[in-house]
Amino acid sequence: MALNPRFAGQKLVPSGSGKTLHTLEFFLDYVCPFSAKQFKTLYEIIPLVKQKYPDKVQFIFRQQIQPWHPSSTLVHEAGAAVLRTNPDKFWDFSERLFEKQTDFFDVNVVNEARNKTYERLAKIAGDVGVDSKKVYQLLEVPDKPDKDGNTNIGNGVTDDIKIMTKTNRLVGVHVTPTVMFNGVVEGGISSSFTKEDWDKWLAKNIT
Repeated sequence: MALNPRFAGQKLVPSGSGKTLHTLEFFLDYVCPFSAKQFKTLYEIIPLVKQKYPDKVQFIFRQQIQPWHPSSTLVHEAGAAVLRTNPDKFWDFSERLFEKQTDFFDVNVVNEARNKTYERLAKIAGDVGVDSKKVYQLLEVPDKPDKDGNTNIGNGVTDDIKIMTKTNRLVGVHVTPTVMFNGVVEGGISSSFTKEDWDKWLAKNIT
């Protein structure tokens, strides 16, 4: 599936080259424990991919909001804000956010004002070298109507979240994590994959 250029930071080509033969897409939710588990191992195999499969595979991180966790929208908005601010840091930000994902679980946000949650997310972006002020400016929701009296105005990344959601709906992905290989759901890859499992899978499928 094509990647909108505004979300270019979601693509990771371990070789550093734009020439690729295969595409692995990962539909992940920042507040899904199984997504965190899969992302951690995925990030650890990047050196392996660079060594064994240069110019043969690229990874795409598809942000998959799971609405039964209200904070899921907020954390993915932060990912979208990082893509706008410093796309080269998107994967570093994602790694850090997954490490801190429990801070944004239901119980830990239920009594927190929305903009306060955004402040914490912007700080995480700052921890990996992204301008936290710019991230927060994109996330902050005004507490007053706009000039037309509209009180349902969203924030600076609302349109980006709409595009991401529409894109994922087109391929009917529901469960996180879901992996697609060259545009087809790959049910053989699970969140329990170890580095050894990935090594075997890549050797079999990346030619």
